[in-house]
Amino acid sequence: MATTTREPSSAGTVPWPAEAAARYTAEGYWEGRSLGEHLYTAADAAPEAICLVDGERRLSFREFTERADGAAVRLRALGLRADDRVVVQLPNCWELVVVTVACFRLGVIPVMALPANRRREISAVAALAQARALIVPDALKGFDHQAMAWEVAAETAAVEHVLVAGPGVRGAGVDLRALCEPAADPAAARRELDDHAPEGAAVATVLLSGGTTGLPKLIARTHNDYAYMIKRAARLCGFGPDTVLLAVLPLGHGFPMAGPGVLGTLLSGGRVVLAPSPAPERAFAAIERERITVTSLVPAAVQRWLEYRATGPGAGTDLGSLRLLQSGGARLPDPVAREVGPALGCTLQQVYGMSEGLLCFTRPDDPEHVVCRTQGRPICPDDELLIVDEQGEPVAPGQPGTLLTRGPYTPRGYYRGGELNGHAFVGDGWYRTGDIVSLRPDGNLIVQGRDKDVINRGGEKIAAEEVEEFAYQVDGVRRAAAVALPDPELGERVCLCVVVRPGTSITLADVRALMERAGVARFKLPERLVVVDELPTTNVGKIDKRALRSAIGQDLATDRAGHAG
Repeated sequence: MATTTREPSSAGTVPWPAEAAARYTAEGYWEGRSLGEHLYTAADAAPEAICLVDGERRLSFREFTERADGAAVRLRALGLRADDRVVVQLPNCWELVVVTVACFRLGVIPVMALPANRRREISAVAALAQARALIVPDALKGFDHQAMAWEVAAETAAVEHVLVAGPGVRGAGVDLRALCEPAADPAAARRELDDHAPEGAAVATVLLSGGTTGLPKLIARTHNDYAYMIKRAARLCGFGPDTVLLAVLPLGHGFPMAGPGVLGTLLSGGRVVLAPSPAPERAFAAIERERITVTSLVPAAVQRWLEYRATGPGAGTDLGSLRLLQSGGARLPDPVAREVGPALGCTLQQVYGMSEGLLCFTRPDDPEHVVCRTQGRPICPDDELLIVDEQGEPVAPGQPGTLLTRGPYTPRGYYRGGELNGHAFVGDGWYRTGDIVSLRPDGNLIVQGRDKDVINRGGEKIAAEEVEEFAYQVDGVRRAAAVALPDPELGERVCLCVVVRPGTSITLADVRALMERAGVARFKLPERLVVVDELPTTNVGKIDKRALRSAIGQDLATDRAGHAG
């Protein structure tokens, strides 16, 4: 590892126009305070209340803030300063929440990665963010994250430290759990960090976005815009000191962390209960034990919960405390939506949003036809929506088209986005979501699909082009096309269709093994291989993926396919 010159985060961000920033400030959306200040205001209101539960560990607001301040002081002792970036790749654990808030306090910028990311994604993110540190578990689900982090550090000039959560810290790694001990003098640490709190306009965190480019894009969120979104979402969801949130989705995603999620619960004075996965066996027990009032799921998990509730021990679990279940990440089928209330005894809230900003909810008091058939409406009066056709012209009212948006918590460009920004942000700062939607007269959106070549596997976005690039590296592949196959559990799965050279053959295992050797996240690996004589094309010679999906769907029983083991 070698030190390198790092540019300030301001050099990589696209600011809101001065006129828009002035309007958002005048409207009270942007308060000019750091996320740490917002959080500590809530903590000071009830310092002895339990705010974070992870297994047997239960932290009061007082202990939580003292640990966050202790972590901030020790991060500074490592040489980290305000505006430095660190990649955070942790499972749902108390250390993740503490170190994230520590970064907010110090002004260090956490870049939120996912446990499923592997060397390919983490290397790209660390290099683009010019990260000074990586924060990882020692090992998770049989994968050695610590070893991977050192490999990334060796090839990324900016990375100087590897912080490790777990009992097996090796070599020069920094023990994250020790780092998250309370400060030696909590009062002094609190005063010093309060006196040097980041400005509201500073970058608070960087989120990752998938898409057609394959490798993640970086989204810089400021203290102003992120705090507004979280607080507004929490108010619309009725969050308060009596809220008990069960966090089961990976917190590297914006939805479970900030929609209103973990941060919204803490800002409201409520309690967060962490769980490693949405598996209903554990989640139902946690709901009964901790008297959970709200949780968030992707549609595949909603369906698993409904099935578990209908059979076996799930039928007898006391879910009476559960008031609100959020579903997001992909569209929840209308028939499934109608089952949630009767089966689980709670209100369903559909959530549509993106790490790039826009957040839409159905409201807890909406009628059933809105809750079950739409994906909600924007949370802010100044969220602007524009729905356009393939030529970029506005569609007629109620007609489907590509959604463009801008507003007080939707950034105007990707972090160090370069040429990518010219494609993703169009006209006068409109973000092109890539989603096909229609807008009802009541302001609620219906999400109908994607206009980009992206496969949505249980809320994880997979670029078809990335899968195809790896397929072409397999000996014998002449042409390749990755398409989405409908799946009742995950929404879509990756199907790889290939034309092979005469006299050669390939298997699904060949493709998956090559991608795994390259350090690709497992959720991107194809789960079906179909060998075809030719790929259908459009009249301009492009692969006709619509026709390909249709052909595969009609004749799955007779294709020459392999299945993932």
